Amino acid sequence: MTNEILRAVLGWTALLNIAVLMFWFLVFVFAHDFVLRLHGRWFELTRPQFDRIHYAGMAMFKLGNVLFFIAPYLALRIIA
Repeated sequence: MTNEILRAVLGWTALLNIAVLMFWFLVFVFAHDFVLRLHGRWFELTRPQFDRIHYAGMAMFKLGNVLFFIAPYLALRIIA
């Protein structure tokens, strides 16, 4: 696999992950109560617990995206 192909794969994957994160955030903001009720059927969660779980999940998702896709993409951009 060439550097150009790897760089393209990392770049597109990072963009797709950012789109997923933005969708998650928008659903969390605009459909918060609906999602809380839906998850409340399966798990006994209070509103602060629900918010904390989603905030931590978004933070870990973003951190993983930066570490595994954006940083390698930038490193390949620098060396190429």
